[in-house]
Amino acid sequence: MSTRLTSFTRAGLEFDVVDSGPLDGPVVVALHGFPQTASSLRPITALLNARGYRTVAPNQRGYSPRARPRRRRDYKMPELVDDVVALIGAIDRGPVHLVGHDWGAAVGWAAAAARPDLVRTLVALSVPHPGAYFRSMLSSGQFLRSWYIGLIQLPVLPEFALRVSGARMDRTLAGTGMNPEAIARVHTEVIDTGALTTAMHWYRGLPMTTRRAATTRVTIPVTYVWSTGDPWLTGRAADLTGEYVTGDYRLTVLDGSHWLPEEYPNELADLIVDRIQSLPS
Repeated sequence: MSTRLTSFTRAGLEFDVVDSGPLDGPVVVALHGFPQTASSLRPITALLNARGYRTVAPNQRGYSPRARPRRRRDYKMPELVDDVVALIGAIDRGPVHLVGHDWGAAVGWAAAAARPDLVRTLVALSVPHPGAYFRSMLSSGQFLRSWYIGLIQLPVLPEFALRVSGARMDRTLAGTGMNPEAIARVHTEVIDTGALTTAMHWYRGLPMTTRRAATTRVTIPVTYVWSTGDPWLTGRAADLTGEYVTGDYRLTVLDGSHWLPEEYPNELADLIVDRIQSLPS
């Protein structure tokens, strides 16, 4: 019988984990994005738990208090993928089903490409395959929508500006569709705990991503979910993503914001279950 997981370690770092649902159920690993923690996925994981699935949601590198390395190179994609590999090893129930939102989706794409032996299915929310994302920069408004990534490359200044102008950040998040409860959690779980700088290091590690990581195709079954109201990601990237999946691929388009887990939990839980149940018995 498996035991409930509250944390796992890798390379001297300790990651907090929210492990819920029946211990003997199929395992879904859920990866959060920026600037949120595992709590942002609770609307989905609670529904999956009720349907018999065990969900394991870590507070990822930069967010867990004992897993906040200070160097930007510690946030290169191979490090983030190896964290997920270590988590799957700690669960000792692999291969698992993987769900990720925002940066969690980016890690999901990379983990599915690098370790298809450990990932049975992938449901990626909001963020497309990295190859599709970079290609869309050349043929759509994606480059202009990504302006903030360049700004975050500056040291210290972006997080300082957010700390001293919390009201402006709140207005920005609200304007992109984040609800008030989620905005409050950004403050209590990220900003107030001192995680904002290390959370931003995910973006600062992006220039170190190799071309191979951005172009490797995914061989497992994938569902990608994009929303028409996402202010940061274009439909062109969604259209291109299928070219990077050789396994069974499904694209779902929702009429919503970037913050899909809180906005469409029931629909997403259904999509995740459908993706899992699409596997041969």
